[in-house]
Amino acid sequence: MSASLKTGATVRRQTGQSVAHCAERYGLIVVWVVMFVVFCALRPSTFATWANFSTILGSQAVLVVVALGVIVSLTANDFDLSIANTLTLSSVIVAILNVNVGLPLGVSVAMALAAGALIGFINGFFIIVFRIHSLIVTLGVGTAVHGIGLWISDSQTVSGINPILSNYVIVRRLFGIPFVFYYAILLAAIVWYVFEFTSLGRRVLFVGRGREVAQLSGIHTDRLRWMCLICSGLFGALAGVLYAGTQGAADPVSGDSYLLPALAAAFLGSTSILPGRFNPWGTTIAVYFLVTGITGLIFLGFGSFIQDMFYGGALVLAVTLSQLVRGRQEQSF
Repeated sequence: MSASLKTGATVRRQTGQSVAHCAERYGLIVVWVVMFVVFCALRPSTFATWANFSTILGSQAVLVVVALGVIVSLTANDFDLSIANTLTLSSVIVAILNVNVGLPLGVSVAMALAAGALIGFINGFFIIVFRIHSLIVTLGVGTAVHGIGLWISDSQTVSGINPILSNYVIVRRLFGIPFVFYYAILLAAIVWYVFEFTSLGRRVLFVGRGREVAQLSGIHTDRLRWMCLICSGLFGALAGVLYAGTQGAADPVSGDSYLLPALAAAFLGSTSILPGRFNPWGTTIAVYFLVTGITGLIFLGFGSFIQDMFYGGALVLAVTLSQLVRGRQEQSF
């Protein structure tokens, strides 16, 4: 009888742990679905339309790409605050080279991506070689990059980009959803595969968990961190190319509104799917969770101010939840 009672208690405890684990992994999705249903019920003629759904999915794909770039560097335990400015500069480079200089679209895009990689390289150079904190370096480099974008564009919006870019980014659709959404999902799948199924991704995760331990294990921590920063710069540049495609033009201040939402999505996403880890699917879900809330509140009559309030509050809440999931470990960025 005693053994039977112990077995029953063990089963109940394991069941409770399993339920708690599922709630932790998929809680954000459940809340997202509930919020979605509530907004659909409150505004069925405006929110609950396929046109609104496709707009949400397509319009936030650029933010998904930026957020994925953010988690690449965060996984290696480095911040990249320059990624939004990299987005701006790359979109401006595409526009200027294609419109003003007359270079082919493919060459212009390649140059923009190269600029993003160079920005990541410069970030890594100062962070790794001179051992300067990533927050300071990327903030300074990002501000300088912003100034370069204003300089080469003469602080003016550059329009007239080859319509082929817009055609393959926002005009063409599958199931009514712009191609740019599928590009973002494909990129998330690639990041997921690298982190989950390759030795490279595992080493980056190991470095992020503890640089000293990883270095003692024979891992080239500096090389991996530098590589992640270059990759983050590439993601920012790709986001800029996609942004230019969605607008058909380049605005030299376009990236300013992307950094805070991307950070909020990265930390909020680390509480979902794979709690305690920055992960691409959790980040992607967090992006659309946040934009669903903002869109729904705007449809309910709140002004545009709700966006900054929502993203700012979400960032603080997301970091708090992330710390709780990590067991309140002190941030060591």
